Amino acid sequence: MLQLLAGKLSGGVNEAGIKYYNNLINELLANGLQPYVTIFHWDVPQALEEAYSGFLSPKIVDDFQDFANLCFKRFGDRVKHWITLNEPWTFAVTSYDYGTTAPGRCSTWRNNNCTGGNSATEPYIVTHYQILAHAAAANLYRTKLLTHENSSSANTKGNDWDYACNKMDGTCLQFKFGHPCFTTYMDPLVFGDYSRLMKSLIGARLPRFTPEQSKLVKGSLDFLGLNYYTANYAAHVTNFGNDVVNVSYTTDNRANLTTSINGVPIGEKAGSDWLYVYPQGIKETLLYIKKNYKNPIVYITENGIDEINNSSLTLKQALTDNFRIRYYSRHLANVVEAIKDGVNVKGFFAWAIMDNFEWDSGFTSRFGLNYVNFAGRLERYPKLSAKWLTNFLKK
Repeated sequence: MLQLLAGKLSGGVNEAGIKYYNNLINELLANGLQPYVTIFHWDVPQALEEAYSGFLSPKIVDDFQDFANLCFKRFGDRVKHWITLNEPWTFAVTSYDYGTTAPGRCSTWRNNNCTGGNSATEPYIVTHYQILAHAAAANLYRTKLLTHENSSSANTKGNDWDYACNKMDGTCLQFKFGHPCFTTYMDPLVFGDYSRLMKSLIGARLPRFTPEQSKLVKGSLDFLGLNYYTANYAAHVTNFGNDVVNVSYTTDNRANLTTSINGVPIGEKAGSDWLYVYPQGIKETLLYIKKNYKNPIVYITENGIDEINNSSLTLKQALTDNFRIRYYSRHLANVVEAIKDGVNVKGFFAWAIMDNFEWDSGFTSRFGLNYVNFAGRLERYPKLSAKWLTNFLKK
């Protein structure tokens, strides 16, 4: 977003940014790659933050629609698949509940370094306007710009599968209401409104859709993008009502998440502290989507595992990533099982094609199928997993 617009559309278009993306799209197509373009990945222009606080204001909906319209018009002759929002739940939580990413807003009890905010209300406001911004862009695309066969738009969800657990005996069952990062968005997008349960639990802190907005939001995705990496155990918080001060978007879950029970982890640990290998979770997530949300078209838009960037390894050692092959083979097997059970999965994107700059860990974590020499001239070398996945796709 920042490379094309510094703020409102009326402020002018960065033609150098347009040229960059035109060259990128053309190069992808020239090499037989069909681009799936994400419109918003958490980069709200600073000018809009200063003008009206970005996604805390309803004004963002029109400006987002203008930006999407610019993308559709300039790139839509070659781009047939659009993703409006990347992990909207993560954006709402990290930016307005935890306050760890821009614009760094939260309650003072949550983080003293925040620039202001309210962890109990602002994440819901941001969620609401993200949904409306998505719907506005999707409606524009469908009604005025959809001229290319098989073109579609979607909303991408980040999701970790959670399990409700009894702390006494360690037994687990599927989390009854699904992960809030899923239901918060999917209920409006499929049914036109937040669930009755969510309205009851959140009360006046949850914004409401007007009848016109509900109609616009309902059915506004052509496919669902699912990002899946890991899973957690979830233990019910029984004394939630005793803490009426420290309330937030995430404490509203009424659950404590953990990666282990009685010292036994839910799966093998990856490089990142939050990532434990739980392949069956991707199948269970897909089946949950099929059962509860009318079995939409699904693309696995992110799935992968990382290792710590270890500069002491030889290049040969760094390229031998058998753990990543195990991760992908087991997750893909579960995706295949879900397809056999009737889930409408149409595609799979590995995260990532190459080692890259990660939001939280920079260059200290490597997710790539291809190794990048960060200490040199950014030379790239295929890891063993890249060769494995290539052979897998040829079969």
